[in-house]
Amino acid sequence: MVEVLYAIERPFMRKTFEAIDRHVDVESAFVPVRADARGCSDRIDEIDVDDPGAVDDNVSAIDPSVVVYNHRFGIERFTFYEEYPLVHLRHGASIGRGEVAVTAETILEYVAAALAPGERWAKAYRAAAPSDVTVAVVGIPEADALADAPPPRERRVLYAPTNYMVGRGAYANTARSVVECFAHTEYELLFRPHPTDRREGPGLAVTRNCRRRIDGVPNVVFDTATTPTESMRRSDVLISDYSGSIAEWLHTGRPLVQLTDVDAPDRDVPRIGVTTDAIDLELVDDLYHNGEPDAVKRRRASWIEYLGIPMDGRAGERAAREVLRCRA
Repeated sequence: MVEVLYAIERPFMRKTFEAIDRHVDVESAFVPVRADARGCSDRIDEIDVDDPGAVDDNVSAIDPSVVVYNHRFGIERFTFYEEYPLVHLRHGASIGRGEVAVTAETILEYVAAALAPGERWAKAYRAAAPSDVTVAVVGIPEADALADAPPPRERRVLYAPTNYMVGRGAYANTARSVVECFAHTEYELLFRPHPTDRREGPGLAVTRNCRRRIDGVPNVVFDTATTPTESMRRSDVLISDYSGSIAEWLHTGRPLVQLTDVDAPDRDVPRIGVTTDAIDLELVDDLYHNGEPDAVKRRRASWIEYLGIPMDGRAGERAAREVLRCRA
């Protein structure tokens, strides 16, 4: 019997579940909630279903003790949580896209437990959740492998901006200039668009154009890894904006460059690392050799305290413990 059932919407979201499941000591499996999530994990057993969209019927047929979900869209389409305990844990932890408020407003009334990345999220959850909902700070399970990981010191830079269609991030405005900045230099650039910008929306055209350019540049790599953890472990500097990748990257203690040229007039990039409208090789070179300036280090430390994310490499353990407590 499957006791812990993970409901996966998109392939990249598997990263959260895999980081939790290694600490689960009962039978577990995942069920795809969308067709493109079929076969997304080789670490968690998959329940084969005829129609991934028939979520209520699929959950009922599997009859788990608890369901774990790490998205928030479309929860109103389902009713399985009326019979089965539902645990919610967002994939990653977006800092500057309003995700804290959105999560609090859309899903907490349906869950038995909400597992927060940090105290900042937990405060919002506690204020919005019904009194019988458990709110626990666990950290970011997929970032456990980054905690205290030694820097590679291989002149490798990761570019990982937020989803343009939803986040209105810097991707459309900066992607090509980032490629050109590093092209034919002594640095290796890992070019990693958000999964959404690889398949749909206004970001898809940007991705295709950049990929054609990258094909002719030997030191720029189009990063095809399903999850970003290994790419982060291999990189010395992150270039992003307000992507959830920043919260994971903070576990490494390595330099962060945030691009502030965003198209959302009501949304500002939270200034955590070094901020700039346009990437500059001299800036990256200075960060690689000398690290972040003292003022930026203080700002980062202040943000880490404010976010309240445990960065001890044990988030997966804490999340697994909370999931197991919720079994019916």
